[in-house]
Amino acid sequence: MRKIFSVSTGSYFSKIIVAIPFLLLGLSSLGQNLEVDSTRMVEIDQQTEELHSPRKATIYSAVLPGLGQAYNKKYWKIPVIYAGFAAFGYFIYWNNDNYQIMKQAYSDFTDGDPETNSYLDLDGAQYYDLGTEPDDTNFKQAVLKQQDYYRRNRDLLVISIVGFYGLQIIDASVDAHFFDFDISEDLTLNWQPTMNYFNQQTVYGINCTFTF
Repeated sequence: MRKIFSVSTGSYFSKIIVAIPFLLLGLSSLGQNLEVDSTRMVEIDQQTEELHSPRKATIYSAVLPGLGQAYNKKYWKIPVIYAGFAAFGYFIYWNNDNYQIMKQAYSDFTDGDPETNSYLDLDGAQYYDLGTEPDDTNFKQAVLKQQDYYRRNRDLLVISIVGFYGLQIIDASVDAHFFDFDISEDLTLNWQPTMNYFNQQTVYGINCTFTF
């Protein structure tokens, strides 16, 4: 019994003696990691304060189109944005102007007042024998179709310019998210000894961690 007990005790002591260097290395490595990690956390906190803010870019673009792009230093996008707004504005005005002309022409043609005859200035009015059927009916239908056409185009352009306004806000927000994106190929490897148990036996190994 004594012999068995002494052999078992020696086995435990031998395992402990073998494990001590690994534990010391692990503690030392852990202490270094904690120190490095704390330093990195301070650096990360400092960088976070200096990082680009997508929230600011979004608010700036919402307040004034193009201001978020200027905040992101994408200055070339500003004239593109305002050129888009100018194009939308011009076609909205053009379609609305033609819609008002057609609306007034239809009103003058159907009010029965011979003094109101703006419809005679429309292109193509000379091809109708106005005052006779079925030309009067055909003329009214043609004017109504043109009136609906210009009104629909105007409304679609108004919706489009609202969408364009939202699009430039999204563009500024996305650019701000990727402004500080790190695409470097720097890789770091961290290792430390480990001790695990498998099938009631102690297994020593090394734990490797890649940071990229």
